[in-house]
Order: sequence, then structure tokens, then C-alpha cells
Amino acid sequence: MTNTPIRMEFTLHTERAQAGKKHLRPGVASDDHPIGRIPRTARVLALAHQYASMIAQGQAADYADLARRLGITRARMTQIMQLLHLAPDIQEAILTHPPVFTGRDPVPEAAIRQIAREPLWQMQRLTWEAATRHCTAPHPARGIACQPPDC
Repeated sequence: MTNTPIRMEFTLHTERAQAGKKHLRPGVASDDHPIGRIPRTARVLALAHQYASMIAQGQAADYADLARRLGITRARMTQIMQLLHLAPDIQEAILTHPPVFTGRDPVPEAAIRQIAREPLWQMQRLTWEAATRHCTAPHPARGIACQPPDC
């Protein structure tokens, strides 16, 4: 895993609806280039690193204190922090995954949490490889497309 910082820029497009309410409009940027979304697993893993940093810096006493402050359950906090048990190369693969343009994320968060429960990194890598084996290369307009094994 590298120590190179990652810079991400986001553009949100809003449009007015009834009575002046704003709604986020996902999809296409103003220059007609598709914009994707960062996979949920990458966002949750980044949060886990941020929360661990907050505890290390003394901004929160422990996971329970942090969960209370954030308004989430202790069980959800445990689920989030459990992602830090992933092998470093798997974490890097998750954090550097290309944007998803349509459909579901290539590997759901629940599957990644299951991988993180395995204490041996080599076994995690085998499970990760099996979970991502059928994903094709990213398509510029559609994102990642996962195909069943018999395709």
C-alpha cells in the first residue's frame, strides 16, 4: 500500500423541484461526460481509517464513544472498523477502485466484511480474488460490469 495521498473532486448537480426544494441529480456532468460514484465499500473503508485516526489522536475515547458522537450503533461501528483487518493490498484495491457508473457495486460491503473476518491475509486474498474474478475492465460509460462465471 502506498503512502501517496489521493485527491478526489466531486461535482453535484442540483435541480429545483416543487416549492423550491433541491434534488441531487446523478448522472451526466455539464460537459456530457459520464460521472460515476465512488463504490460504497471505498467510502466506508476510508471512514474506518478516519475513525481510527480520530481515536489515535485522542478525539474520541473508543469505538463506543465515537459511535455515540456519530449517531450510529455500536454494532455498525464494529462493522466499519472491521474493514481495517483486511490485507493492505485488498484495502488498496478497494480504495483505488474505479468509479461505478450504473448498477450495483462490483463487490458488496457484506461480502467484504465476510472477507475481513478471515484472520489469515493469504486466505483473504484468495477469497478476494474469487469475489472479483468475474469483473471485467471498466467501461468508460458504464463502469464495472460483473458477469456470472459461465459467461
